Amino acid sequence: MTVENEARRVDIETKLAYLEDTVLTLNEVLARQQKQIDQLESKIRQVVERVQQMSALAEAAAPAADEKPPHY
Repeated sequence: MTVENEARRVDIETKLAYLEDTVLTLNEVLARQQKQIDQLESKIRQVVERVQQMSALAEAAAPAADEKPPHY
């Protein structure tokens, strides 16, 4: 193998090592973001359920729109 070919091979192997490291790093970030997304979706579901419960309670407690208040 010539010196030029050897230098080219080393350069390619170096680039490959950096690419592998980048892929692993991106995979870790992606996994962390997916975990965050899952947690946020869960919290949103909880908030939606709570708002629906509060809305149902408010509707049950509020007088009907056509009903006059007792002081009339």
